[in-house]
Amino acid sequence: QVQLVESGGGLVQAGGSLRLSCAASGSIFSINGMGWSRQAPGKQRELVATITSGGSTNYADSVKGRFTISRDNAKNTVYLQMNSLKPEDTAVYYCNAEVLVRVGRHIGYWGQGTQVTVSS
Repeated sequence: QVQLVESGGGLVQAGGSLRLSCAASGSIFSINGMGWSRQAPGKQRELVATITSGGSTNYADSVKGRFTISRDNAKNTVYLQMNSLKPEDTAVYYCNAEVLVRVGRHIGYWGQGTQVTVSS
C-alpha cells in the first residue's frame, strides 16, 4: 500500500506565499509523474501542475509564473511553491503520484488534500 500525505496548507493574505509538500511512503519501487490539482467549492477539480521523474514540468495557465512544482526523488516528495496568491486560488489542493509498485505495475494514488485559503 502507498500513502501520500500533504502538508503546508493554511490561511494567507492575497499576495502572500505558501509551500505545499506531499510525501509518498509505502511499497514504492519508483515514482513516475507527480502533480497537484485543486478543487474549489462548487467547482470541478482542476489540474494545477505536473512534473515527470526527469523534472519536466507543466502548469495550468492560471498559475503560470506564480507557482513552481518541484520534487525530491530521494525523498519521494513533491512540492508546490505558490507565490503572489490570489483569492481565486482558494481550494483544497491534492497531490497525486503514478507509482511503480512492482515491475510492470503502475498505480495512481491521491493524497487526502490540504486546504489553502487566500483572503482579500
